[in-house]
Amino acid sequence: MSSSPMRLILVPGLHGSEPQHWQSWLEQRHPEARRLSVPDWDTPALDDWAERLDQAIQQAPGSDWILVAHSFGCLTTARWASRHATARVRAALLVAPANPARFQIDPEWLNSPLPFPATVVTSRNDPWFDGAEATQLARRWGASTWDAGHVGHVNVASGHGPWPLAEALLEALAHGPGTARHRDFLPDQHELVASSP
Repeated sequence: MSSSPMRLILVPGLHGSEPQHWQSWLEQRHPEARRLSVPDWDTPALDDWAERLDQAIQQAPGSDWILVAHSFGCLTTARWASRHATARVRAALLVAPANPARFQIDPEWLNSPLPFPATVVTSRNDPWFDGAEATQLARRWGASTWDAGHVGHVNVASGHGPWPLAEALLEALAHGPGTARHRDFLPDQHELVASSP
């Protein structure tokens, strides 16, 4: 169990996050964690998913929630944030964002700076979105970036079940960047890089 109590709302991507996925691993480690629910994980619907995320956030008790999104879930989070303002969300960890162009999404829908601190994790060999382009998207969101190296799409297929880096980056969001920088298990000790629009 994590020593740092964090209130997480998990926002999976296309097809959801299977039991072996790192998001499911985090959910097991954080008993208060909640997970977005949509009618069909195989049919991405940005506005519908964003509205369902808003419902999930409004139904979550209290505040200080951290959104933990993967792939299309990152786009869902950005779309939600562009339409809703709430003090319930403290920060967001956005891992391996999906390429909006692959879903025919108008870039203007996703260009608003996020209204809370966020870290975008990028991969140098993500088959679904070039890492440099993902970094540009993070800049438009006003998010910090973490170059995780050659880690594929950061999913089960790329070997990301239990994923301690996610815990470290969440601690950085919750308690300050120094908490992630000095964890022994971080592979290359990359530092968080602040972005600006």
